[in-house]
Amino acid sequence: MQKVQSTVAEALSGLLRDGMTIMSGGFGLCGIPEALIEGIERSGARDLTVISNNAGVDGIGLGRLLATRQIRKMISSYVGENKLFAEQYLSGDLELEFNPQGTLAERIRAGGAGIPAFFTKTGVGTLIAEGKEVRTIDGEDYVLETGLVADLAIVHAHKGDAEGNLVYRMTARNFNPMMATAAQVTVAEVEHLVETGNLDPDQVHTPGIFVDRIVHVPSRVKHIEQRTVRPRQKEIA
Repeated sequence: MQKVQSTVAEALSGLLRDGMTIMSGGFGLCGIPEALIEGIERSGARDLTVISNNAGVDGIGLGRLLATRQIRKMISSYVGENKLFAEQYLSGDLELEFNPQGTLAERIRAGGAGIPAFFTKTGVGTLIAEGKEVRTIDGEDYVLETGLVADLAIVHAHKGDAEGNLVYRMTARNFNPMMATAAQVTVAEVEHLVETGNLDPDQVHTPGIFVDRIVHVPSRVKHIEQRTVRPRQKEIA
């Protein structure tokens, strides 16, 4: 099967529809599948449920889909960098399912592993546990959380080959690898597309069996969420 597609439009062709659930990888603005997100924006698909650690920032990443009001619901753990997200949630225009970050990661991992639910101590006795089963195990209370799966996962990798084997770089390994396993279809954008056999098998983070389509997106812009600089110190002669 030919996995490598020439354009983002081809990579997403026939996969998008209104009301679907999409997992979007990355952490902050690091390792987000920005080109694929823009492809979803151009498609016009609406009423989307998006599972992502955060919602990008205004005008970048998933912030673009919020601006076009294509997202109906977010399942996330952190949204503090996006003012539009807060406005839409507070006005009732956007549904939100908040998760502790570790719980969100484990829900996605569980979904990819075929585990329908698991118990965790995180959130016991808080709003997180409201309406969920709480069970006492060895004298400790645990709340039941369900695994997450999606119709489509979009991920960003540093390197990939024609078979779909992927290597992520540093912080981009947050959420991308587990999301690639937890959807009916996974589409990856890669910065460096290499010949099959050029990746060290021991360094592959996502085996190609999990990836359905690949698109080469070189020269990607590296956005910075919050630029923090230190005042230059005067040298003492």
